[in-house]
Amino acid sequence: MILIKVLVAVLLVAFTTFLGYFLAGKYRVRKRYFAEFSRFNERYLAELSYERRQLMRFLQEETYEGEFGKAVEKFCKERTVSFDLPFLAAEERTDSENYFRRLGRGDAHTQTAFYAAQSKRLEELKLQSEREAKARTELYLKLGLLAGLALVVLII
Repeated sequence: MILIKVLVAVLLVAFTTFLGYFLAGKYRVRKRYFAEFSRFNERYLAELSYERRQLMRFLQEETYEGEFGKAVEKFCKERTVSFDLPFLAAEERTDSENYFRRLGRGDAHTQTAFYAAQSKRLEELKLQSEREAKARTELYLKLGLLAGLALVVLII
């Protein structure tokens, strides 16, 4: 009988801890999105400064991970800009859409100025999302563990 109680307790704590990890997924996805976005911006700035290849060739040359990679693929295929991502705030969604709308538009000097200004903002968003992901993931894991332990105490 005691073996069953211990097994149920371990499974319950593991389940609630996994649930906490799952709930923190939004913040990890957001962190990866801004890391990839920042990497894309740096590559595009280097492209504007040196090679200046066609936009579609540049976009298809590199692969990106996560939701940002999906957005770039969609942009390549359809040439439409739509960032209906649940983890982005309305302002971030609008900024991302405007960013992609300006890709390949205008002369290299104007684009370089615009994307250099975006670089600072993207770095700030990247750092902010990294801090938030770390804090929220730890918080949700601890809350999941504590919820599991509380349920174990109540049930057993």
